[in-house]
Amino acid sequence: MPVALLCIPYAGAGASLFRQWKRHSFRWMEVDPVQLPGREELFAAGPLTSMAEVVDLCVDRIRKMPQDAPFALFGHSFGALVAYETAQRLAAEGPRLPERLIVSGAAAPWLPRPVTGSGSLTDDAFVARVREVVGYDHPAFHDAELRGLLLPSLRADLGINDQYTPSSTDLLPIPLTVLRGADDQLVSRQDAELWSKATSQPTELLELPGDHMYFSLDPKPLLTELDALFGPARASAIPS
Repeated sequence: MPVALLCIPYAGAGASLFRQWKRHSFRWMEVDPVQLPGREELFAAGPLTSMAEVVDLCVDRIRKMPQDAPFALFGHSFGALVAYETAQRLAAEGPRLPERLIVSGAAAPWLPRPVTGSGSLTDDAFVARVREVVGYDHPAFHDAELRGLLLPSLRADLGINDQYTPSSTDLLPIPLTVLRGADDQLVSRQDAELWSKATSQPTELLELPGDHMYFSLDPKPLLTELDALFGPARASAIPS
């Protein structure tokens, strides 16, 4: 049975990103996108404004899965923190746990993060700040109509990110894979390696070519790595 990889989007993004990934041929897993309110077909619902609400949604989604279905969690940047907090909630409540937590483009949870000022800046200043922090210029920033659709969820997600502190310091009983773009200027290799202190299980760090949004132009290298995680055991690991 393939592992269902629950994919949690980065700030402001929707599940359509991961639906495109379904076109890739997988051997060991299947992509299972998580759609957060306030975007795409759930735009009318309005975005969630607290980490607890987002985790509630993810946990509820998992509880509705067949009990014998294996699953894992994947998140990039803001989504990595959501995936981590979801894993913490599952570990605290038991008994069902993901086979693996996969965090991408994020420093370890307890490290300081750049503040975007999502709740106080004008639209233009906020967009400029996002470009500065992330080093990524979203095409929607240049279209007034698209920007109006994107900014509410982006502000909400980055507002959560700005105020984020880990809900628990307990070590996760889950293997952990850390991914980053080799040229990521937002998340250093050292800050990514510190994720190994978040779990009692083996941790591995994988670097792929590119910057913070390393998979935005060509997701195939990432998807190949993700699929391989659920095949034969990998040898390389960071000591936990």
